[in-house]
Amino acid sequence: MTETTVPQKPDGAEEIEKGGLESMVKALRNSTDPQVRQYAAYLLGEAKNPRAIQPLIEALADFDKSVREQATLALSSIGKAAVEPLAAAMKEPKWETRYRAAEALGKIADEKAVKPLIAALKDNRDHVRYMAAKALRELGDSDALEPMIILLKDENKYVRMMAVRALGGIGGKKATAALAKALETEKNEQVRETIAEALK
Repeated sequence: MTETTVPQKPDGAEEIEKGGLESMVKALRNSTDPQVRQYAAYLLGEAKNPRAIQPLIEALADFDKSVREQATLALSSIGKAAVEPLAAAMKEPKWETRYRAAEALGKIADEKAVKPLIAALKDNRDHVRYMAAKALRELGDSDALEPMIILLKDENKYVRMMAVRALGGIGGKKATAALAKALETEKNEQVRETIAEALK
């Protein structure tokens, strides 16, 4: 389902492992060492215990990128049980949380993720709109068709390119017509190339 790379073992790793779930959660929440927090997130993902979901969602906003990435992978390896909490996290004030929650939902690829991801296509942060479009491309759900067509006019070229790829993945007459129309008005060369590729 998801690719998990084992992070480097920090000092005191055995202690965290032996202490079980409580110990892992404590390390994730309280350690000042990002390597320890990352390792704790990894262990929680391996444990696949639904009780780890909330602490991992909190870790999506960690100031260290490696911890945020590991928490995303851990949540996606927990799978379906994490979908609803992740959908709720799509409303968090921190854009990093919304971005990573969208990424995890895309990796889990459950149909319950479609609605919150479609809502995220209107997020005020372009990073989040991009990741929601990418996640919906994985899901390939036709409900995303109309909102994705609107995204072809997004101010951010990377968001437009991801919308193009998503529409190419969803396919069908309507998607093709929207892409052909977008090609007529698109000024950015990179986006034009992506549209041409999707229309092949």
